Amino acid sequence: MILLAAMKQGRHGYLLSAPALALYLGLLLLPLGLTLVLSFNVFDYGSGIKNGVYTLGHYSSLLSDSYFYEIFLRTFWISALTTLLCVLIGVPEAYILSRMGAPWRSIFLILILTPLLISVVVRAFGWSLLLGADGLVNQTLQALGAAPMKLLYTPFAVVIALVHVMLPFMIIPVWTSLQKLDPAAEQAALSLGASHTKVMRLVMLPQIMPGVLSGTLIVFGLSASSFAIPGLLGGRRLKMVATLIYDQYLSELNWPMGAAIAVALLLINLAIMLSWNRMIEGRYKKSLG
Repeated sequence: MILLAAMKQGRHGYLLSAPALALYLGLLLLPLGLTLVLSFNVFDYGSGIKNGVYTLGHYSSLLSDSYFYEIFLRTFWISALTTLLCVLIGVPEAYILSRMGAPWRSIFLILILTPLLISVVVRAFGWSLLLGADGLVNQTLQALGAAPMKLLYTPFAVVIALVHVMLPFMIIPVWTSLQKLDPAAEQAALSLGASHTKVMRLVMLPQIMPGVLSGTLIVFGLSASSFAIPGLLGGRRLKMVATLIYDQYLSELNWPMGAAIAVALLLINLAIMLSWNRMIEGRYKKSLG
């Protein structure tokens, strides 16, 4: 009877999770599977996609053409730099936010989250107005007697806009980890003669590493797959992988090649993020042990 009741309870749990599993299958796994199949289809500019005829030619082109290497390398170093800057800016900001009292904490938290209510495209256009040849930044430089600089359609423009967009995704996980931190641990370390720097490095940082890890994974993944900001602030010459996929789909109409690039981006992203997660988790467990 007990075994039968347990089986019924387990079946009831599966039935309750069935809508979520169906949504996951229909909106994620099925499109990914179709994209993977599409990436193997033969494509001809005269006749288009040849259904039922498959090839590895798109992946061999990715592996043999230095043009694709350059774009993938640019994408990942820009994403890594964006993630690093978000850590350097977001972790201290989250720490300051956690030490604020009411009502300032709520006010600053709203200010941090407010940019998420504005479209990424709108924010990208705002940065293009600021960094353009006749934008506010160059007007200020000229007013100070300095020569204007080419800022738009450069890696600098892409990175600074990505940091602006991604910063809340770093601050919130770190702030959440800081909320779980026991203030007595910091006070005990200070009372035993440890400096503030040592307390930050040996007491607080190991305990907020889960939040930092979550933030870096989110920021890196979103930056590597970002389309609007590289497309609007990078221009046609400063291509990243997402803009390359867009060109293959809508300009070249080579859907299988676009699908192959998308699959390659997904796999490389997963490899980097899983390796980073394993390394940071290993150090975190080692510091706690």
